[in-house]
Amino acid sequence: MEWMLLPLKRYADFSGRSRRTEYWMFTLFQAIIYIALLILLFTAGASGTDSYTGDPEFNTFGVLVLAVIAIVALGLIVPNIAVSVRRFHDQDKSGWFYLFGFIPYIGGIIMLVFMVLPGTVGPNQYGNDPKMASNVGDIFE
Repeated sequence: MEWMLLPLKRYADFSGRSRRTEYWMFTLFQAIIYIALLILLFTAGASGTDSYTGDPEFNTFGVLVLAVIAIVALGLIVPNIAVSVRRFHDQDKSGWFYLFGFIPYIGGIIMLVFMVLPGTVGPNQYGNDPKMASNVGDIFE
């Protein structure tokens, strides 16, 4: 659970390095949150339809869940970018490689490949090897 929350503790920290474990556990954490919120949204949408038009009704609960989804998405943008930049730093690459994700069609594949690749062993220009830290608390030192 610590690995899932570590990018939130390092909210806007674009310096240093992050392990694959930190990146993928944070990605899993985000997926769990979004799946739970989407289940709530679908249950709110399944509450009924307008008897006149047959369209789904927007009830207060559905609008509230949409607002929570929007707030969560906006709140997780910065730590998501920061942990991705630190993953690039772990591979001794510039954080500007994050912009490859904006290439249509293949950008996501490029990002996936980079996020799966292992980092450099030992220190590099962005800091010490995060695998050398004995536990999650040592990363902040």
